[in-house]
Amino acid sequence: MADPAGAARMYALLAWTWIRAAAQYPVSLAMLTAGTAVVTGLDVAAIALMFTRAPRIAGFDVAEALFLYGTATLSFGIADLVLGSTERLGEHVRRGTLDAMLVRPVSPLIQVATEEYSPRRVGKLVPAVTVLALALPRLDTTWTPGRVAMVPAMVAAGAFIFGGLWVLAGAVQFVLLESRGATKALTYGGGFLTQYPMSMFARDLVRGVTFVVPLAFVNWQPALYVLDRPDPLGLPGAARFASPAVAALVCAVAAVAWRAGLRHYRSTGS
Repeated sequence: MADPAGAARMYALLAWTWIRAAAQYPVSLAMLTAGTAVVTGLDVAAIALMFTRAPRIAGFDVAEALFLYGTATLSFGIADLVLGSTERLGEHVRRGTLDAMLVRPVSPLIQVATEEYSPRRVGKLVPAVTVLALALPRLDTTWTPGRVAMVPAMVAAGAFIFGGLWVLAGAVQFVLLESRGATKALTYGGGFLTQYPMSMFARDLVRGVTFVVPLAFVNWQPALYVLDRPDPLGLPGAARFASPAVAALVCAVAAVAWRAGLRHYRSTGS
């Protein structure tokens, strides 16, 4: 098994190399970061617009909806910042550039994840942090120590779930080279879905993102605990605290899929 500390150091070194390159053009970097923040923040405008027509949507008020948006977007942004580039794996397989990565003394996952690493992705975190700072004091809930601790815990678990799904989507491209568009439905689509109360969607969809692709554990289940809400599916109370275990399971499945993809990869000979 690879040394986790060594892998983290190598990731940081490669990411820093790309950051230094991007920093050679500070004005462009600042504008791209600001643009990313503005585009990401447009989702907040869409949510606010919906609440101009109704005081509650699917039983949630504006503060609760923004709480869901903030936690989902922050988790997604962290995962995108760390592992978002893994979606390009299919391009490397198709062009044969993965062969060069395999002979280097660095994990190909780290190489793909840090490729063209850009700090402008930090812009995705700005709207999420801002919205959370505004929404948390406005939530109509009793802030027990458990609920306070749940907020950072759900963000961290959600980031690991999204990160695992990103690696899993990348691993699929070892076999299905042209699946990048389809896998975006899992990653970006999942990020969009978790921004809203699950009670807005059909029960069959909610079951699917609970028992098949566990997006409900990114923020929905723990949010039910924070907001002291019942589960529309009638799941036991323990499900509210299952996000860390689900995150560990998703990451384990992603690791197995990635290793299986590497074992079955056949060089292009280039």
